[in-house]
Amino acid sequence: MAATMIKVAALSGSLRKASYHSGLIRAAIELSKGSIEGIEIEFIDISNLPMLNTDLENNGTYPPLVEAFRFKILQADSVLFASPEYNYSVTALLKNAIDWASRPPNVWAGKAAAIVSAGADFGGGRSHYHLRQVGVYIDLHFINKPEFFLKVIVPPAKFNDDGDLIDEEAKDKLKQVLLSLKAFTLKLQGKN
Repeated sequence: MAATMIKVAALSGSLRKASYHSGLIRAAIELSKGSIEGIEIEFIDISNLPMLNTDLENNGTYPPLVEAFRFKILQADSVLFASPEYNYSVTALLKNAIDWASRPPNVWAGKAAAIVSAGADFGGGRSHYHLRQVGVYIDLHFINKPEFFLKVIVPPAKFNDDGDLIDEEAKDKLKQVLLSLKAFTLKLQGKN
């Protein structure tokens, strides 16, 4: 019997070319193609979404870029957020995407989700708290464990100059997050 394949929409809250957060998503995709069966991760580009403006809505439809983004979220079984921490919260880029997909009908509802972050002192972890609060309202269900806050200022180097994750211990922790997300997704869908 073939294993159930879950589709994960992965969003990076960073615009930088060598973004650590985009690097975390690339590493997750690499892990899903190698050491984790039954999980397919798609990196969803949110950089070109217009800022949320309900004047852009027309009789329940949205601008084409927004419609395409919403459809990708709708088709996903779960979501992986790579969330930088700006001023103790999520980035405007990420919040904008979340807000667009929550417009009626809310395409986040009922999905499992996980958060990963990288940063200085707390590894970007404070953004997780606000993202979890938003998740309550939009009916996203976050895994609780393991948490993934990668402190990039602590040696050894965690990323190369292109923003690719090179730390093996961090890759293993990321793998554990993905396994937890997969199990929780299947549980929410009543498949395990």
